[in-house]
Amino acid sequence: MEEVKIPLGRAKAPSLHSHITGLGLDKDGKALKVAGGLVGQEEAREAAGIIIDMIRKGKLGGKGILIAGPPGTGKTAIAIAIARELSSDTPFVALNASEVYSVEKKKSEVLMQAVRKAIGVRVRERKRVYEGVVTEIRYLRKRSRLYPYPVIAGAELALETDDDSRRFTAGPEIAEQLYRLNVRKGDVIEIDADEGVVRKLGRARGYESRVFDIGGDVLVDKPSGEVEKVKEVTRIFTLHDIDVSLALQRAAFTSLFGVLTAEREISDEVRRKTDEIVKKMIDEGRAEIVPGVLFIDDAHLLDLESYSFITKAMESDFTPIIILATNRGITKIRGTDVESPHGMPRDLLDRLLIITTRPYTREEIREIIRIRADEEEVPLVDEALEKLADIGVENSLRYAIQLLEPSRIIAERRGRLKVEPEDVDAAARLFSDVKRSVEAIERYKDLMLA
Repeated sequence: MEEVKIPLGRAKAPSLHSHITGLGLDKDGKALKVAGGLVGQEEAREAAGIIIDMIRKGKLGGKGILIAGPPGTGKTAIAIAIARELSSDTPFVALNASEVYSVEKKKSEVLMQAVRKAIGVRVRERKRVYEGVVTEIRYLRKRSRLYPYPVIAGAELALETDDDSRRFTAGPEIAEQLYRLNVRKGDVIEIDADEGVVRKLGRARGYESRVFDIGGDVLVDKPSGEVEKVKEVTRIFTLHDIDVSLALQRAAFTSLFGVLTAEREISDEVRRKTDEIVKKMIDEGRAEIVPGVLFIDDAHLLDLESYSFITKAMESDFTPIIILATNRGITKIRGTDVESPHGMPRDLLDRLLIITTRPYTREEIREIIRIRADEEEVPLVDEALEKLADIGVENSLRYAIQLLEPSRIIAERRGRLKVEPEDVDAAARLFSDVKRSVEAIERYKDLMLA
């Protein structure tokens, strides 16, 4: 039979800032030219590094951060780098100020949920588990009056470690999980003895199994010790996760309607209960707070009520690192006739450490485009990279980056493995930048609808 090759296709495109790993500072806090996925903006990155030290020493209380600069100068990238610099499990919540004006929730509710999503709780629990290699497994089935075929009624299995072995009879809930996870002889599993949750850890080394280069089983060592043991398990929740859980528990019934209600509006009483539970767990040494980052872009779109909420949030016991970003200079505060720097009240600005970003140089634009091309797997010849750098200088960095994928598709249609300058030119002809779009609108203004 003729072999049919199915194309795998290209992987899902990475996010715009997926390559950022940190601020790219040396041991003395000086910014390297290109490091951590960031390019240039040395002064801003070094300022952010000082803020990291303040956070770790607990000296940022009552303050926030404002990143101000022209469009496309890396404000969001620096905010993400701050979160990545703190730790890999630091919660990062990005919110555009326009999202505050939701038709379903009050402004204060949108902001409160965002704040509490950005505060993590690292919970340490000692849990009783059954862990080992599956040496035998057999499903028990029975006929159902409601279903014409036999259903899983339980399972018999044997687990083995280097030092112990046990046989078990499992109920239908655990048996269904085993079946759904396709657990078979030679798999290493872990069963939470209290919650009945099954985790498939991988395939034990030494058990015969077909080896795949891609998509195969993960090989793990055979566990040691007793099959039944107590392990310390660390999990991270956010305050919002706990809020929603408590709200659902208090709902009259846990239906889709209950879920929607909990998501839309959570009472102050529920949040106070969450705070009490978390404080108790912290006092008992079972949990610790993981302050995350709440990043609000286009912060000049907020109004006085929202700014007042943010000011109050900065003084709370449980508060994330609040980072605002704006590309505005002197402008009116939304909903008023008062002009102020960045469109923000003076009393809020007094509480903010302000970091400014500057336009990128051509060399920096070229390096950023090169990094994004590598991240998005767009192969460029050197001349195409230079062409995109010129476009970034003449138009905008964002426009140049947006041309990467169209240029790749055009090159592919022309039978090329790499993007050439003429492919970039073709993409630029098809897709206008803002300046050309405005010129076109002006040219055809008599034909445009009012």
